[in-house]
Amino acid sequence: MKKYAVLFVAIALMAFAPNRLEPTKITWETLRDVTFKKKWYAEESVFMLYPTFGPNINKLSGKEVTITGYVLPVDIEANLYVLSAFPMAACFFCGGAGPETVMGLKFKSNKRKFKTDERHALKGVLKLNADDIYEMNYILTNAEIAD
Repeated sequence: MKKYAVLFVAIALMAFAPNRLEPTKITWETLRDVTFKKKWYAEESVFMLYPTFGPNINKLSGKEVTITGYVLPVDIEANLYVLSAFPMAACFFCGGAGPETVMGLKFKSNKRKFKTDERHALKGVLKLNADDIYEMNYILTNAEIAD
């Protein structure tokens, strides 16, 4: 009888435990846990901002997350998009925002074409990028619409 009671308690605890398969919801404020310093990149003959990710961001690296932002097309035909904390007029590229306010999107599979400034919640695996100057510092891989 004791064996069944222990089994019942274990099943009950699992039923009420938080679902560990749910992605972690993050905000753009979360992504501000980064500092930048100028670094010379000889291959492009330019100074670029080199990121040092803080401990809160490093904990999220490789984890599935959800984040809401504005979808900005980079190359619609090539299915290249960026997610931004701000609409196009105020984003990192056009406004005065920093590189921590944009995220490259690598879709799981996407046949859909997005319009500029469509606002969506997206989920995917967060990748941190400090070394590839041709990519964003934050990349959402296996991205898909979550809303």
